[in-house]
Amino acid sequence: MFTVNPCAAGCGRPAITGYNLCFIHLADPEQESRRIYEFINNNNSINDLNVSGMRFENVDFSKHILYGCNFKDSTFYQCNFSGIRIMMSFFDFAGFQECDLTKSDIQFLSFAGAHIDKCNFEWSEIIHVNFEGAAISNTSFSNSNLYNSRFISADLEKADFVNCNLKRVHFAGAVQKDVLFKSSNTAEAVFELEER
Repeated sequence: MFTVNPCAAGCGRPAITGYNLCFIHLADPEQESRRIYEFINNNNSINDLNVSGMRFENVDFSKHILYGCNFKDSTFYQCNFSGIRIMMSFFDFAGFQECDLTKSDIQFLSFAGAHIDKCNFEWSEIIHVNFEGAAISNTSFSNSNLYNSRFISADLEKADFVNCNLKRVHFAGAVQKDVLFKSSNTAEAVFELEER
């Protein structure tokens, strides 16, 4: 897993990989973004990357392998994640807009509190993933395996879960508006908190 080093400016945010400052306190964040983009472009397998708070626009992550990375508070606009394999990484409070995550293998991730709009997760393996408190709209998870994932207290609007494996998927406390579950095994999902 990535090493968390606090920003030397004392703000409490994590310093990005290769520096002792967070993105907010870098003298030239655009130059650093270009360095990270180039690093991602040149490396298909990436471990322990900490780029919390960075903005990614039109970046191609397709068919990459990411392990133990921190993208907390980052934003992703029109990024291509198709065919990606991501494990043990954090996207808490991140923003995703118009991103392609089709045919991805996503395991043991956290998208807690994330904002996900107009994204496509179709035909993916989404195993043990935490979407707790996430705001998800105009997004499709259709034809995916979501085994043991969590959408607890999420805000789901115009989200499609058509023909999905929902075994042990928790939707307790989730707000649902125009959500489709056609041909999915909803009887094996959890929609209410269990009483003790």
